[in-house]
Amino acid sequence: MKQDFKNISTQVVHWYLVDGRHDLPWRHKVTPYRIWISEIMLQQTQVQTVIPYFNAFIKKYPTLATLSPASEDEILAMWSGLGFYRRARNIFAAKEIIKKEYENKFPKHLEQIIRLPGIGKSTAGALMSLAFLEPQPILDGNVKRVISRLIKKDIAVLKEKELWELSKKLVNQEDCFSYTQGIMDLGATVCTQANPSCHTCPLNKSCKSAFKVKAQVKNNTAKTKKIITMNFSLVLTAHSFLLAKNEEGSIWNHLWVPFKDSVIALHASKLKLLKREHIRHELTHRSLDLSINIYLATKEFKVTTNQKYEWIKKYRIKDYGTPQPLTKLMSQL
Repeated sequence: MKQDFKNISTQVVHWYLVDGRHDLPWRHKVTPYRIWISEIMLQQTQVQTVIPYFNAFIKKYPTLATLSPASEDEILAMWSGLGFYRRARNIFAAKEIIKKEYENKFPKHLEQIIRLPGIGKSTAGALMSLAFLEPQPILDGNVKRVISRLIKKDIAVLKEKELWELSKKLVNQEDCFSYTQGIMDLGATVCTQANPSCHTCPLNKSCKSAFKVKAQVKNNTAKTKKIITMNFSLVLTAHSFLLAKNEEGSIWNHLWVPFKDSVIALHASKLKLLKREHIRHELTHRSLDLSINIYLATKEFKVTTNQKYEWIKKYRIKDYGTPQPLTKLMSQL
């Protein structure tokens, strides 16, 4: 069966116009800035998780001009709980480049966009197609799956170059916006990894794998995650928390966290132990086992350390990037 990629592309467009996810917030009031923020947030994160974070981010920073003066800490604060914090640092680094090199206007050319931190070939293609209506291929996980099933080849053996060539053939030149959104939606909602809905798929007559994908039985056996043990000493006064900028390259790199026990032990005479907290925090591939000693100080003091630290007023803690489990803990103190 010879496949007509142009016809397949047209079918994706028609399907999107009727059945696509038109209610997603980044598909309204489309601007390069809004598309950029959504695409970065959607990297490695599900749509439903992203929606409230995107809405909150856009409410605080509705345009590139309003984001321009934001500090890295302020951007990280908006990211707290979303995970993969490198993405937030990439947004900060990219907006600094845009400010210095492009007069605070989002660049319009593929070669300029792809040089921005956090933007790879696929994200750049999505930006060009969605924000500037210039047809470009994309190749995220959903699109790879749709393409591999269309041609009935194991995605594990397909070469990246071959996938890009096929993705390029599929791009719709007349309506690249609807096609790009459609091919992503199709992979996310119809051509799913487990148990795809071939009977509702607009491509079932063109797809060589249609109705032939074996249903996957859900494996209820929990995969063993790597457990990371972390020990902190959280010091507070009546009005402030003592936090340090984490610059050790750990999972919470550049976020504000309490000091390690060994640092605070040097100041034990100034402190009263209030309680000990134990928190188990689940990440996608790891489990964090947090032990936190909570101390009360009668007043703020200088810490013997080379780390950057601050006594942060309690009412300002939301302006600093702190990890979700610690943010929740501090909100209760």
